Amino acid sequence: MSTKMRIGQGYDVHQLAEGRRLILGGVEIPYERGLEGHSDGDALLHAVADAILGAIGAGDLGRHFPSSDERWRGIASSEILSQTVALMVEAGFVIGNLDATIIAEQPRLSPYQEAMHANLVDLLRTASERINLKLTSTDRLGAIGRGQGIASLAVILLEEASA
Repeated sequence: MSTKMRIGQGYDVHQLAEGRRLILGGVEIPYERGLEGHSDGDALLHAVADAILGAIGAGDLGRHFPSSDERWRGIASSEILSQTVALMVEAGFVIGNLDATIIAEQPRLSPYQEAMHANLVDLLRTASERINLKLTSTDRLGAIGRGQGIASLAVILLEEASA
């Protein structure tokens, strides 16, 4: 019997803004600006959730958590991802693997990479070796390189859950 697999990809970018906390991968990172957004603006968790939704054929974040709906204002992106994982489980899938990248010029994120990885493992209900998290910059090119925002990419493989 063959295992059913589904692939999804996600992308998210948010502008950095004064007066906001910087949350990435569910980790608060000390910095003078945070990510603008209707929720807490966690670009990494948004990209991962979008990848899952794509893999299960359930649209995108805007369909499930529209910014026009006030009940989602200020919601923790870890809650968004948890609800998305519940949809994934309901559809009969588990994480095969995740490869995610955060693209940021500032602040330096490597001291928080391990904590973000651990949060992803917990939120996705999977083994550590199934999650890969990379950090990169744009070498000062473009809006992200000028420190105006942070972006994230995610590619996910889902496998049919065992009966």
